[in-house]
Amino acid sequence: MKSILLFLILLCSLKTNAQVTKQEGDTLKYLIIRNNGIEYVGQILSDDGRELLILTQQLGKIYIPKSDIKSVTLVNEQTDFKDGEFLGQGVFTTRYQFTTNAFPIKKGENYALINLYGPEVHFGVLPNLSVGIMATWIASPIALALKYTIPTQNPKLNFGLGTIMASSGYFNQAKGIGGLHWAMATYGTRRSNATLSLGYGYFNSGFSFSNQNTYYQPGTYAAVLNQGSYIFPIPEMLTYENEVGNFKSPIIGISGITVVSKKASIIWDVMIIGGNKRKVFDGQQVDYFYDPFTSQPSSVVYNDPFIDVKSTNFVIMPGMRFQKDENKAFQVTLAGVIGRREETVNYQLNVNSYSFPIPMLSWFYKF
Repeated sequence: MKSILLFLILLCSLKTNAQVTKQEGDTLKYLIIRNNGIEYVGQILSDDGRELLILTQQLGKIYIPKSDIKSVTLVNEQTDFKDGEFLGQGVFTTRYQFTTNAFPIKKGENYALINLYGPEVHFGVLPNLSVGIMATWIASPIALALKYTIPTQNPKLNFGLGTIMASSGYFNQAKGIGGLHWAMATYGTRRSNATLSLGYGYFNSGFSFSNQNTYYQPGTYAAVLNQGSYIFPIPEMLTYENEVGNFKSPIIGISGITVVSKKASIIWDVMIIGGNKRKVFDGQQVDYFYDPFTSQPSSVVYNDPFIDVKSTNFVIMPGMRFQKDENKAFQVTLAGVIGRREETVNYQLNVNSYSFPIPMLSWFYKF
């Protein structure tokens, strides 16, 4: 009887040791986030229903009560680590400088972005849907931002749709309205990726000055005989309502992020705003012509009072992001604009180029 009992004890001991050996040999690693925000990355050695036993590289074995765990997420040792360091998958990885990528803000995760020009807040309301508010420090203009992400079977390829609907706020009694609507495709991981965006932007400031500009119907008119002498005719007079601050243009975005270390990443964000065409009232020139022999009026030319303007702008925003932990990050961007303005006056093309810097500082906060 004693021999049988010793055999059973030995068998159970071997079975237990085999299970532990199997668990400790498991190469899968997990990100465990506690309710207080502290994070651990390591292997799960055991789960007895009340607590997890995990093996971390820095602290060794740790017991964590399951009631104190907010989430457990499987991590990829090939894409989520660099030189043995866990890079993280925080909410800030969904954003470049101005544009976003097709990775979702996870439900329940939120972040605030503070720029020199104003604040933003973004909320993950559904697994693939986020809602945000963007504004200046005086809340004018102010915009509502929505993003919907579409994952694929390939975790490195994701698609998304985004929209920004803006109001001029206090400016001009909120008469100004605008928007930016786009589709995007992202390839890569959360920490190293590239995104192509195609969209259309527009804005109407709501400012107008009715009947401020008057002009004659453009054209060439022959002199008319009136009571024995020729006079220059006066064509129909028209009025023009100025458009101030209006904008319509397709927009292409090329953006990406490259991880340098656990705490630093290189950001590049480029927007090509092209094809913005509009008419600008420039005053009407009138040319009078006389018969060289009789000096009598022969004709008059009322020129087109408008200038056709086309502008193309490249907004280039390279920068560095420094992230101390999953809750805070700081970003410096050496942004600038390179533009080209084409003016067509009386069928003559004039081209002007310009450029100017727009340095940016941004602070990210997860809440």
